[in-house]
Amino acid sequence: MKLRPLHLLAAAALTAGLVTAPAAVAAADGNATASVPADSLRALGAQEGLRVGTAVDMAQLGTNQAYTQLVADQFSVVTPENVMKWDSVEPSRGTYNWQPADQLVQFAQQHKQLVRGHTLMWHNQIPSWLTSGVADGSISNAQLREILHQHVTDEVGHFRGKIWQWDVANELIANSWDSHPLADGVNGDDFWVQHLGEGIIADVFRWAHEADPKALLMYNDYNIAGEDGTNAKFQAVYDLVKRLRAQGVPIDGVGEQGHLDTQYGFDAQRFQADLQAFGDLGLKVAVTEADVRTFVDNATDQVPTSQLAQFAQPEEFSEMLKGCQLVRQCISFTAWGVYDGDSWIPGTFGGEGYGLLYDVKLQPKPAYFALQQDLELGAGAPHRTGLGAGRE
Repeated sequence: MKLRPLHLLAAAALTAGLVTAPAAVAAADGNATASVPADSLRALGAQEGLRVGTAVDMAQLGTNQAYTQLVADQFSVVTPENVMKWDSVEPSRGTYNWQPADQLVQFAQQHKQLVRGHTLMWHNQIPSWLTSGVADGSISNAQLREILHQHVTDEVGHFRGKIWQWDVANELIANSWDSHPLADGVNGDDFWVQHLGEGIIADVFRWAHEADPKALLMYNDYNIAGEDGTNAKFQAVYDLVKRLRAQGVPIDGVGEQGHLDTQYGFDAQRFQADLQAFGDLGLKVAVTEADVRTFVDNATDQVPTSQLAQFAQPEEFSEMLKGCQLVRQCISFTAWGVYDGDSWIPGTFGGEGYGLLYDVKLQPKPAYFALQQDLELGAGAPHRTGLGAGRE
């Protein structure tokens, strides 16, 4: 693994008091402007037309001043971590709660940011009234299909014209450890496939397109760029999206989540090659949920227990970004959260953490400076044109 000491030099420069004044910076679509620091990730990404984003926790936005300022200054695209998921927007059947998601959209508009909608069809965070109805037989499969159709129509329609990319279908392909993969790699145990068949994948894209013809529609998944040590899951997604495109299904791109763990290593060349393979199909690609976790002392302080991991974490973050930079069809790179103190990782992976760009005290980490350096060096790369505002 090649380590780059420039990361540490950059961190030392900030500690010594290096400050860059805010500047009016052209956003990645070439139209909107925002007064943000010239050395921010969003400003540096704009030089090559790449949107740099983060997932946003609405419990923090507006109430945590430092958090809110980082979201505004550093990122040009935002993803709702939870408030656009089905159980949040329709907690009771027919009763909608759009307010938190509307607040994020309004914040993004005020700060000249684009929004990634997340997510329309997923087997998790489905409202309990729906899952219990299916389980007790009060909701038939035919009714379930109509409920899903209504959900997609209502949510995409509510935000029509305000969402840049939608994660339409999320995590439908089987992993190597799943027990019932179908012949084409789709997970036969997925809630939606199990009840509605594989044809629902094409349907949900068609419904989303009908509700907002200008939004970019993405298939989103993890371990689809070789992170699990094989290319089997990549191949299954590649075949799926190729098949959907051949059927005329309005799928515009693939979101590679990018959840890494330093204990497993990372093949950066395969990652880039897989992104490029999706791009060569005529699809846009995005890194949608990037983080790099490692073992830590505890969930509060999140200090890595291995000195080597402190170097591996920024290096793997950097390699993911560079893979995106080197694929011209890659239009955005999003970290799954702002800082370690508000990360999903410690609560999901016991003993692990330290996965994001800012530490538990909202201070930039070596990973932040690694991305900053990569974006500075990428300023001369071919500019991504016409990719900033949805379908062309």
